[in-house]
Formats: sequence, C-alpha cells, structure tokens
Amino acid sequence: MNTLHRALLIAICVALMPGRAPAAERPNVLFIAVDDLNDWVGCLGGHPDGRSPHIDALAARGCLFTRAYCSAPACNPSRVALMTGMRPSTTGVYLNPQPWRPVLPDAVTLPQHFMAHGYYAAGSGKIYHGRYDDDASWNDYLKKGADPKPTQKVLKDPHSRSGGIVFGVLDVEDSEMNDHRMVDYAIRFLEREQDKPFFLACGIFRPHMPWQVPRAYYDLFPPEKLTLPQVLETDLDDLPGAGVRMARPQGDHATMLKTGNWRYAVQAYLASIKFADAQVGRLIAALDKSRHADNTIIVLWGDHGWHLGEKHHWRKFSLWEEACRAPLMIIAPGVTEADSMCARTVDFVDLYPTLAELCGLPIGEHLDGESLVPLLNQPDREWPHAALTTHGRLNHAVRTERWRYIRYADGSEELYDHDKDPMEWTNLGSHPDFGDVRKQLAAQLPQENAANAPFDKNIRSNSNTKKKKK
Repeated sequence: MNTLHRALLIAICVALMPGRAPAAERPNVLFIAVDDLNDWVGCLGGHPDGRSPHIDALAARGCLFTRAYCSAPACNPSRVALMTGMRPSTTGVYLNPQPWRPVLPDAVTLPQHFMAHGYYAAGSGKIYHGRYDDDASWNDYLKKGADPKPTQKVLKDPHSRSGGIVFGVLDVEDSEMNDHRMVDYAIRFLEREQDKPFFLACGIFRPHMPWQVPRAYYDLFPPEKLTLPQVLETDLDDLPGAGVRMARPQGDHATMLKTGNWRYAVQAYLASIKFADAQVGRLIAALDKSRHADNTIIVLWGDHGWHLGEKHHWRKFSLWEEACRAPLMIIAPGVTEADSMCARTVDFVDLYPTLAELCGLPIGEHLDGESLVPLLNQPDREWPHAALTTHGRLNHAVRTERWRYIRYADGSEELYDHDKDPMEWTNLGSHPDFGDVRKQLAAQLPQENAANAPFDKNIRSNSNTKKKKK
C-alpha cells in the first residue's frame, strides 16, 4: 500500500471511529447566551407577567431543561466554567474580578475545541465576561459595543434608578441597540454559504443592567398592574450569618423599598427580557430561512439567575434558587423531540461534553461535566447527578430534584425541601431530623477546592463575598 492510500485509509478510519462523525456530516452549532436571564420566561413560569414568545417557541422545538443551574452566580466564573468545562473549584476562578487566562493558559475552550476539529468559530456580543474576552477562541468575532443613553429627563426621573439598580426608557429604535447589531452580525453569517461546519455564538446583553430598552417594551408592562415577587418578611431569621451577609438586606432591597421603585424595577426587568426575546426571534427566523436550518443544533442559555427582592436580595451573587436557576434549551435535529421537557438537575459545565458528543468530537477526561445526550434521547431517564453551584471559594450549593443544600466556607449550612418549600422560606440546615439528608448531599461537594486565582487589582468585586488570600 503506497503512502497516499495508507493516509486515506487512516483518515477514513479516524472519521468513522465511535463518537466521531465525518466532518462533512457534522452539524453546525448556534450558541445563544442571554445575560442575567432568570426563569421569568413563559416556558419556565418564573413570573406570571413574563412575556417571551420567541424563547418559548424555541423551547417547544426541542428539549427544555426545567432544572438547569449555573456553575457560579456571577458572569465571569459562570462563563469560564461553561466555556472551559471546568468548575470554579477546579480552576480557582470563583468571582468576577479574577482574570481566567493567566491562570488557565492552556485551557481549550469550547469553540477552540470545535476549531481544532475542523469547525469555523465565529461570534458576537457577550460570551466571555467584560474585559476577559478571548481572541484565541474565535476565527472571527464582533465584540460587544455601547448602547444609547437615556435623555436627561429620564436620568433625573426618580423612578429610573434605585441605588445601584439602574433602569430607564430609551426613545430609540431597536436597530440602535447593541444587541440588535450583535444579532445582525449572526444573521449575516447565516445568510452566507459556509465551506466548513460552524460554531456560531451570539451573546445578547439584556436583561443585564442597565435595564434601558426602547419605550415600546416598557409600555407592555404598566407597573401598577404587575405582580411583585413573593417575599417573606421574616425570611432571613433562620439563616446563618454567612447567608444574611450574602443577602445584604440593608443594601439594594432596603434602598428599593425606601425609594418606592420595586414595581418600576420589575417593569424594567420584564421589558428587558421582552427586548432580548425579540432579538432571539430575529436570529431564529434568520436561521430558519437559511440553508443551514436543517443541520444546526441550537442551544440557548442564561448565565445565571437574578433576584428581584426574593430573600431580601437583589442581583445574582447568592446560592439560592433565584440566582442559580437559569434557562437552558437544546434543539438537536434528529436527536431531540419537540415539546420535550427534562426535570433532571443539570448544570452548565455539562454543555461542553454535550455539544462535543452531539457533533462527534472527542470528550476530554479533564471535563467536570456530564454529557446530556442521554437525557436528550430520554428526558425522564434516571440521572444520578446533582447540580453544583459555587460562589466564592468553599461556598457551594448542591441541588437535587427535591433538595437544595448550601454549605458556606465557615461550615454553616442551609437546607431546603423543594417538594414542600419551593420558595426556600424554611431553612432545615440545623434541624436534627435531616442530618442524614445533609450528610448525603454534602458527599457531593467538591473534594478539592482550588486556591483563588489572582484578582484584578483594578476592579472592585460586587460579589458579596470577601476576597480570600491563597
């Protein structure tokens, strides 16, 4: 056998190895990130006034994970975990102001893995956090730009801000918004012929603050008609000190009550979700019109949840349900069935091995997650894996279908029975009857917790947790 024939035979054998698909047959990936999107979308039912028809329609096309959880309730560590497939306890990237590339110089990100196996990786908008973008992850990338600013009248309106929670109407067209431009980039990409399978990411910034979107979206949600989140006045009374410090009740929530802006903030967040939903609708419509429609896997995820007063807390930066639960839906042609729902607990480090398996790429042993392909094939199958969320070194939450267990760095605990207490109002963390439950859940905490990655000295943390020295 001559050298050419031998090389051809080897190439064919490699392409046909189990777990690998021939490059020409590999599906494309459309990877949609929606920043700070909690469960206030219609398909997850997190708020009775939420409106997200395009996201809901997308979920109905494939598998919606109703118990999907972030690896960390902050943008930087959440996205690092998802994009590298490694948890904060593995990498040491626990909080926002910890640059990840210096401590992970050799990490192969999800798009890099696709590039290494014949894919073209392109993207736009916010996929990584802030100043920690990663040029090595892309063949081509359009970075997030700026949005229009409100008028002085809006800026001076006392109902357009509550302390650090910022919102306000914009009298601009959708086309002037940054997210619209980021989606335009993805639409133009989809309209072109591609000579390679592609990994196309589109990061939508809203509903991240400031909740400033065009007036038409605000008008859909009159504040006087909105439902406020359910809040128990004594909710923090049974929490350990570490939990109360994480809630910071005398911070954002106290200011929101003092300024009378709770309804206006809920209006602004719902309006921002509706704006983001419109951008998702534009993107999916473009895919459906393109030549790539039948051979493209679609993934939509939110990087973490968001509190709007629950547990007397605002923002993310907590280990409770509101900050940890976020949307996740996967539409994989030939694999998922329409209107599928999976109630098993999963977290976002599972996306790396899942997409690798769906596209016939190898799955590295260094990855912390589990491929979700078995659940895509059979959403109600047995699934022994809990979801794990980490906020700051040694602060973890374990979520099973029934329980949420939290252990803080000082050893204090919280435990919630979601079968009886979906709002997490009753902490069973010190109740003697649940010692065995706490022990079983604690066994699923990380066995090792990496030292803190170095902090960016130029950025102040909003994490509600103090920096810890190595």
